[in-house]
Parts: sequence; structure tokens; C-alpha cells
Amino acid sequence: MSHTPTITAGQWLSQLRQQSPLVHNITNYVVMNNTANALLALGASPVMAHAHPELADMVGIAGATVINIGTLDEYWSASYLQAAQAAQRLGKPWLLDPVGAGATPYRNQILTELLLQRPAVIRGNASEVMALAQQAAQTKGVDSTHQSEEALDAAKRLSHTTGAVVCISGATDYVVDQDKVTTIGGGHPLMTKVTGMGCTASALIGAFLAAGAPAFEATCTAMLVMAHCGAAAARLAQGPGTLQLHFLDALHQLQPQDLEAYA
Repeated sequence: MSHTPTITAGQWLSQLRQQSPLVHNITNYVVMNNTANALLALGASPVMAHAHPELADMVGIAGATVINIGTLDEYWSASYLQAAQAAQRLGKPWLLDPVGAGATPYRNQILTELLLQRPAVIRGNASEVMALAQQAAQTKGVDSTHQSEEALDAAKRLSHTTGAVVCISGATDYVVDQDKVTTIGGGHPLMTKVTGMGCTASALIGAFLAAGAPAFEATCTAMLVMAHCGAAAARLAQGPGTLQLHFLDALHQLQPQDLEAYA
């Protein structure tokens, strides 16, 4: 697969803001408000919907769907599958955020069924990616017990198996498509003290997918945005609470040239 960029990261940001694409999210209770606000601050339009009777219609009108299994139960699990199947049927890109992969057999069962619906992008921490690739991994709920680079082989195997672009997020982010790997540094350690920053990264990838970016470019651009805005927020923050506040402001104030300079 060719990875020659179609347009630059800054141009993708401009295109996203011109379009303000609708991003459909089925995400967890913990981060729903944060995720919606981050999408709005970036310039996208969020909708959070998981009711079975409207799922196919919602997938149809959205530019992309993000499925985050953080607080799964039987009803929501059926929602994930229906949305993924609708996206596959309609040719719409969708992203899988495998929160807590490997933590329980039930969670693994749902993830196995979702992988069959061929997500365009999978974004998780190192432990989640390793668990998805069925590699022996230790997991601690939703937190990674591995460094990003430890999951590289698993990410390549997962990308080959599923056809998806795989993003391992951490102190250094790795974006993997088959054997192609791009690394993205930056951000700030304080970001790990705010819940749901990984979930926000998934939502922002969904926004760039909805704006028409190919999966690899959408993922690299979103992770650049996270790194740039995380570092900018940390320079002003007094702690995790104000980091979250300044992060939203940084998303809103982000200019295409800032992204180009950072890239």
C-alpha cells in the first residue's frame, strides 16, 4: 500500500474545519462528555448514539463511526456489532478502540466478533494491541503494562491479519500499516493523569476519517494533533484538571501552520 500523503496534516485540519463532519461515537460513560467536547473544539460535529433502532441510519449519515468498548454490557455489545456491520455494508470507515482488551473472556469475545467487521483503524495502548494480536500480554484493566515499542510486532501482525491501520499510543505513538511504521513523539506525561485521553485520540482519528482522510493519514494527523495540543496544554496547566481545560482550548486554537511546524 502506498503511503505518499495526499495532502499535508495542516491541510487535513483545514479540510476538517471546512466540512465539520459528523462523527458517530459509541463510547463509554467515563469519557462521553470529554470526547464530544474534544470533537467540537477541533471543529468536527459529534453524535453519541447506541440505540438499536437508529444505528444503521446514524452510521449512514455520519462520515465515520468510532466504537469504544470501555463500559460494555449486553445491549451495548449488540450496538457495537450492529454499527460495525452497518459501516461495513455502507462502505463507511469505522475505528475500534479495544479498551481493556485481554482483561476478561467476555471482552475478548466481543472484540473477536468486531474484528471480523474489518475496522479501518484500531487504536489502543501496548497491552491492548498485544492482547488483540493474541500475544501473551499482561493487562491491568484499561492501563497498559507494556511500553509502546514492545507491541510493534503484535501491531504488524494485527495489521496484516485485519487489514487495519494499527495505532499504539503511549509516550511514543506508533502508526502501523502492514510493515510500514511511523513514530510520533511529543505530548506530555501529565496527559496520562487525565482519564480518556486515549479515547479522545480515537475520536480525533474518527474525525479525520470522516473528513475523507485515508486511514494512515487520518491516524498520523490525529496523533500529531494530540501531541501538539497535549504539550501546549501542559505548558499552561497546574495539574490534571487544568490540563484538560487547556487541552480543549489548544484544540480550538490549533492552526494548520502549527501542525505543519510540529510535523
